[in-house]
Amino acid sequence: MQQVILIHAHKDLGQLNTLVSQLLDDDFLIYVNVDAKSAIDVNGLHPAARLVLPRIAIYWGQFSQVEATLNSMRQILIEVGAFDKLVFISAQDAPLLPNRRLKMELAALAGRELLDCVAVGPHGWACAERYQYFHASGAVKALVCRAANHVMRVGGLRRAMVNGWQPWGGSSWWSLSRACVEAILKRVGTDPAIVRFFRSVTCPDELFFQTLVMNSPFRGSVVLENFRHIDWDGAKARHPKVLDERDFAAISASRAHFCRKIEAPASAALLPLLSRLRESREP
Repeated sequence: MQQVILIHAHKDLGQLNTLVSQLLDDDFLIYVNVDAKSAIDVNGLHPAARLVLPRIAIYWGQFSQVEATLNSMRQILIEVGAFDKLVFISAQDAPLLPNRRLKMELAALAGRELLDCVAVGPHGWACAERYQYFHASGAVKALVCRAANHVMRVGGLRRAMVNGWQPWGGSSWWSLSRACVEAILKRVGTDPAIVRFFRSVTCPDELFFQTLVMNSPFRGSVVLENFRHIDWDGAKARHPKVLDERDFAAISASRAHFCRKIEAPASAALLPLLSRLRESREP
């Protein structure tokens, strides 16, 4: 069954093209969404990759991260017929399985949604302030939000999740079925309140897709794992650790399909170890 791999990239064309070349396979279609403010020259993009257009400027912690993903999903559904899953990765990911083995793993998970998620709340992920108070970029909007949040805190007020949904959160990276992607886009298209609400959420990319999927009929098909090895280097870290050769034992012991975050030059000694690991896992 055909799989679509979506790569979001913001730097290092060489690393991006290496990742594309590693994933070349007759059963994989590869799409790349390049941050509009990136210095990457898209004319140098690997010829096997399809570029997502229009490109938009993506800013960490803002809705532009979700918007770029939704743009990618829309283009893929228009251009690609039947496929099993949309596998969403970063250009700073590295594959841990040879392509034939990755296809086997995904085939075994057909009809399942590979989504890292946990309920948001005191007995789950304590990040409710991300949506309970307003967040906005830009000096004027940020000032208005701070004033509104001050009034809310003084009055003991908090925003509820849009549509009264149970909030869920987790990793930005996932693998979702075509049917699930279609359902997300349909719900977003028919319920503009969802996007309006999430535009004023902090780091909405870690809440948006989890909340939509877990408040949909696809909840029952969710595997609470995204098969990514990511080291947050502490519970309160804002960014994942850049992996190096000291992380190889933990990476190789995982069930992950990909690991991140890979970055030159810190990860240089790790890369040949990962290449040998992929080769050793050839079925």
